Amino acid sequence: MSNPNEIFDANGDPTDPYAEGIDPSVSCSSCEAVCCRLTVVLMPDDRVPPHLVERTPQGYEQMARGEDGWCVAIDEKHMNCGIYEQRPSACRRFAMGGPYCRAEREDYYEHGTKDIPFTLRC
Repeated sequence: MSNPNEIFDANGDPTDPYAEGIDPSVSCSSCEAVCCRLTVVLMPDDRVPPHLVERTPQGYEQMARGEDGWCVAIDEKHMNCGIYEQRPSACRRFAMGGPYCRAEREDYYEHGTKDIPFTLRC
């Protein structure tokens, strides 16, 4: 899948294995890129260009964010991921319109949170 907006095939079936429970009325084009403001901790198998990575005080590698809180990999001109084919596994699992997407959007709009912090849940 080369285009993040092509989550459904010609039959209307999800093309993404993580797309279970997709709400087709949710669109990235009508969102404030909430997912691009989430803290994305990188996994060992993620192959993100090093200049887009930062290390947390706790020692985790994560996607760097700009002063505006947006992921530095976002292509602001086209409002999509500039490293889509190399995006981290956490981003691959974040299906547009999926349950996690809808929950984050609801929380974002309800609380007006512009910075979504990383919360370690162990």
